[in-house]
Amino acid sequence: MTGPHAENRQAILRSRAEGLAAPLPALLAQAEHLAQSVLPGAHGRRRAGAGDEFWQYRPATASDWGARIDWRRSARSDMHFVRETEWQAAQAVTLWVDQSQAMAFSGEKSRPPKAERARLLALALAVVLLKGGERVGLMPDMPPRAGRAQLDPLAARLTGDVAPHEYGTPPMMVLPAHSQTVFLSDFLGDPSGVQDAVGRAADRGVRGALVQILDPAEEAFPYQGRSIFTSMGGGVRHETLRASDLRARYRDRLAERKDMLAGLARATGWHMLTHHTDQPAGPALMWLWQQLDARRGM
Repeated sequence: MTGPHAENRQAILRSRAEGLAAPLPALLAQAEHLAQSVLPGAHGRRRAGAGDEFWQYRPATASDWGARIDWRRSARSDMHFVRETEWQAAQAVTLWVDQSQAMAFSGEKSRPPKAERARLLALALAVVLLKGGERVGLMPDMPPRAGRAQLDPLAARLTGDVAPHEYGTPPMMVLPAHSQTVFLSDFLGDPSGVQDAVGRAADRGVRGALVQILDPAEEAFPYQGRSIFTSMGGGVRHETLRASDLRARYRDRLAERKDMLAGLARATGWHMLTHHTDQPAGPALMWLWQQLDARRGM
């Protein structure tokens, strides 16, 4: 179909596509820059095993067959050496990034919204893992794959539309058995969703990390006097004349939620970190890499 109407529709579609793609270069650039703080120590899992790439020589033991001894290397020493090749066992890591309305919150214009920090950490971690030879996926429908080609679709999905619900819940998804996963959220909604998701994953031998991302205002509750509290999606509204009277109860409830998350992580062999948006992202990324790297060594 041609004509002014078709051309108008094409212009609208092109405009929408350009608007959707606009954040991608900036997010990728930030993620690549952040990943540089971790990349010097990044690597795939390396163990002796069936493979073609040379890894190391080691002294032969009584249990090694004669056929395994590298006689050329042994001739230069009084010892016998075995030539070991490297087994690169790519690990599958699946990410979940909460894109709910609540994650759009920022207590000050100088701080990024929680969702922005979650996306940056997730994509930077993907950069590190993919360059280390691992496979990375994104819930709910991007299975783990290896290679640089996986990075652009990840970035595109992470910069997509905000979800319509107030709070996020990890989707019902069967993760690869004995793989790893990372959940990034404020975890301020109904806790049963994350409890079920972690429990299902643990039953399949999946291990991972919970990264709770909070704005400093959500920790300190600095409000006083007459205040109107409205959720980011507009579904919850509360008015009070003395906001400071709510501070102690609010902090107690937040402490209970953190304790629940930490207990859930301990019970399932996971790890849990609380990260604030006024903090640099580098230490959180390093922490994530260390947790996943430790799992690869098992």
